[in-house]
Amino acid sequence: MTKPHPTASSRAEPYWKDSSVLTSEELPYDVRQWLLDEGSLTEQLLKTSDGNFAVQRLRQTFSRPHLSEARLLDIPTGQEALVREVVLRCYDQPWVFARSVIPSSSLTGKLRHLRGLENKSLGALLFQDPSLQRNPFQVALLAGDSQYIDPDLNQEGPCWARRSRFVLQGNPLMVSEVFLEAYRPG
Repeated sequence: MTKPHPTASSRAEPYWKDSSVLTSEELPYDVRQWLLDEGSLTEQLLKTSDGNFAVQRLRQTFSRPHLSEARLLDIPTGQEALVREVVLRCYDQPWVFARSVIPSSSLTGKLRHLRGLENKSLGALLFQDPSLQRNPFQVALLAGDSQYIDPDLNQEGPCWARRSRFVLQGNPLMVSEVFLEAYRPG
């Protein structure tokens, strides 16, 4: 049985695929290089934009994550988590739409400060913690008008997205990043 190719989708929940199973036709080498970079995206954007970088929080609330997000985080379906959506802007242009899902059980102890990030970068905090572990990426190709991203960020062409499960101080959280048309890999 052949596996479906990643295709641009306008449904609310992307079709995520493990990056390790994608062929070079499905995920071209030039895209693979920047999409699967395991370093801090915040650091890379700061460098690429010569510091002309900002985080714009769109929303942050306790709500039910998408089904695949709950599965990735191994939390019960229907359990609420802190869902945070931001735009990473360089040169005052939206480059990346990011969605983070943090289970309530992960927001205790030293990690309770994650509730109040406001317009701060989650990535900058994650990569400072020596306990950080990152699972392999899952990727998706989204339609430019995908319901997964904020409607104000709609674009004509498709956009690549990635997500991964992090474990920080023994607690899971998920970060997905959608690379918009203005994005320029560093």
